[in-house]
Amino acid sequence: MTAKTPVEARCDHCAQTRPLFLYEPDCGLHLGATGFTCPWCSIEKQPLLCARCWSERKGREDADPQLAAEAAALQKICDANARADARREALKAACDGIADATQQAEGGAR
Repeated sequence: MTAKTPVEARCDHCAQTRPLFLYEPDCGLHLGATGFTCPWCSIEKQPLLCARCWSERKGREDADPQLAAEAAALQKICDANARADARREALKAACDGIADATQQAEGGAR
């Protein structure tokens, strides 16, 4: 196995030449599928940050109460959708049961 050499360049934050942190969004919010936008994905030009500067910035963002509120709201939406899906499945099962019982009753009456 060959180890990849980290990309070294000037960090946009501390202005020192260091190995850069190559950020690849994995949040799923960068696709715009929800009303929420990831703070990293909403930046027009992604900064080139060394691992240390990225960690500091990520720590500040993780401590941001607005992001916590958005995450809580998104969790409520997901929970509500899961409950609606469960209700829909229960209603479908009940309707299927009624249809089967009706079909059996009609078949037995003939």
